[in-house]
Amino acid sequence: MTVLMTPTVKNRALSAAMRFMRGDGFMIRLRYRGCLMGRAQQTMRENMAASADHLVVVMPAYNEADGIGGFLTEVHEHLAPLATRLEIIVADDQSTDATASVVRALGIVGVRVDTQPVNSGHGPTALAAYRAGIASGAAMIVHVDGDGQFTGADIARVVRAALRTGADVVHGIRHSRSDPWFRRALTAALRLALTPVARRAIPDINTPLRAYRAAPLAALIDAIGADAQVPHVHFSLAEVRGDLTVRYVDVRSIPRRGESDTGTMWDAPAAPLLPPARLRSFVGRALAELWAVSLRPGAPMRAFVWNRADGVDGSDA
Repeated sequence: MTVLMTPTVKNRALSAAMRFMRGDGFMIRLRYRGCLMGRAQQTMRENMAASADHLVVVMPAYNEADGIGGFLTEVHEHLAPLATRLEIIVADDQSTDATASVVRALGIVGVRVDTQPVNSGHGPTALAAYRAGIASGAAMIVHVDGDGQFTGADIARVVRAALRTGADVVHGIRHSRSDPWFRRALTAALRLALTPVARRAIPDINTPLRAYRAAPLAALIDAIGADAQVPHVHFSLAEVRGDLTVRYVDVRSIPRRGESDTGTMWDAPAAPLLPPARLRSFVGRALAELWAVSLRPGAPMRAFVWNRADGVDGSDA
């Protein structure tokens, strides 16, 4: 039987019911639980819509014992729902602290350490990590540095974007950077200087947070060689000039994890006010390499063209 009420009676009945439920705190709890359930359902739908059979995270690291354990745990927590099989490969650049031991002690399934034969610096170690990722047979390789300057949630957002769009690569574009002013100025100057070369602005040309499909990444690795000091700058240029599909996702840059927030570039307990000699020397070498590898006529990365018809992604088969 249907009961009809006049607007006045109906409103009074609803008001009484609302007062009863609010008085018991029921309405607040109901709304809160509904909000949580809505968010959980949304996350579940997103994960189901964007998932990979085999996902590999590659992570160059040097003297990151203080912070890498928590970072790896966070990355694994956020990415495990996005893949049937998740691997994380830490490329340890001959750390002089307990970085490798900390990683092994975590005991997380799928996480391993590859200790490099010699200390070679960030660029060559990143390339070695990429090669290990390709060798795993995964269809998607995600790169992030071991200093933990991104949140696990943002890394997952980059991966979801790559899975949903099918792009060859997705870059995490850093915002709210806490790096010293001269590092931020260097990134901005590099972007401005290389915009005419790329024929478009590349938002964050040296970002270390990237998600690649295996086939175009393998082509980039083959073209660049093993010893590049700034591989991500070369990659960013080659991607836009070589017809790769590139997408960008805004992410938050946070201070590096661990007791020290300065890293190994400064040779000082705190970040200096002016560019240190070690950084100035590195920039000089990087600019010379940029000319030789990506800018001069006949440079190997300048001639890079992605032949999509020949590219076959890695797989577990």
